Amino acid sequence: MQVDYPTLAKTIAALTKGETDAVALMATLACEIHHADDRFDWTGFYRVTEPGLLKIGPYQGGHGCLVIPFDRGVCGAAARTGETQLVPDVDAFPGHIACASSTRSELVIPVRDGSGAVIAVLDIDSDRPDAFTREDARQLEAILQATFAAQPVSAETWPSRITPGS
Repeated sequence: MQVDYPTLAKTIAALTKGETDAVALMATLACEIHHADDRFDWTGFYRVTEPGLLKIGPYQGGHGCLVIPFDRGVCGAAARTGETQLVPDVDAFPGHIACASSTRSELVIPVRDGSGAVIAVLDIDSDRPDAFTREDARQLEAILQATFAAQPVSAETWPSRITPGS
């Protein structure tokens, strides 16, 4: 089964309409995205909890790493640079963190709040090599933008937001 992005986007928009709690939004997106495509072996969020540090958030799949510094792995690179990371072969990625030995490829997309600050990353792993495309990245970036960029994010919700390059 391959994801139908227009249907996924409409479903997520309907399920999250009016919701402002970031964790509730992440939980909903993790579930819907994970079950939309059989290439997606692990789907979840790592939240920025302090400068330079990601901690696991809502996810679907086996256990994930609990803490990821910005200077390590694909998730750290996405948070640090603010750029989507499309990795066809995780073994070729310098500093890749093997949270699951079955992971062969990875797509990690920064999640931004209304001010443009990176508040989390969406991490999707596949047990297949070269599983993700630029179109996957583009479509998922649009879903994240529609879901999170309009959300008012307060200091109480996110103790630390990071602007790429800071």
